Amino acid sequence: MSTVRFIADPHLGHLNMAKRRGFNSFEEHDEYFIKQWNSVVGKRDLTYILGDITMESSKYYHLLDRLNGRKIVVGGNHDKPGHTKELLKYVESIVGMIQYKGIFLTHCPVHPREMEYRIKHNIHGHIHENRIEYNIRLLGIKLFSRVDRRYHCVSCEHVNYTPKTLKELGITR
Repeated sequence: MSTVRFIADPHLGHLNMAKRRGFNSFEEHDEYFIKQWNSVVGKRDLTYILGDITMESSKYYHLLDRLNGRKIVVGGNHDKPGHTKELLKYVESIVGMIQYKGIFLTHCPVHPREMEYRIKHNIHGHIHENRIEYNIRLLGIKLFSRVDRRYHCVSCEHVNYTPKTLKELGITR
């Protein structure tokens, strides 16, 4: 039996992102990512990678071959369209925004209006360590903010570089 998982923003081979994330080198970062991925993803599992495989370079795509399971990429803002042919050597397919079980899978979070009538959840990346919040107001005065539970950011920073299942994200159907 296979399991479906989600992760975003690996940024393989990207030194500045590796340092921002607390690693000494992109090699250390990438090896940690591969170790974490393979600790939970099995040979038959499917993982949606929600954008930003690298930082606009195809040089590190070969590392995807070291990751267990099948992979589908939802294109991100740093995934170059001109690299599609090369990326398809390592992944099953590349898509834009897609629905999975009535959930939008995107790189960037969808606009809140889409959440009002079309879908109940959006699994996404792009915002890295941040979360989507909404303000609680009374008479136009902001009292406090709350995390918007309709949005599920799976950027590596949020999920300890480990692809997550719907259940692990707290999404029940």
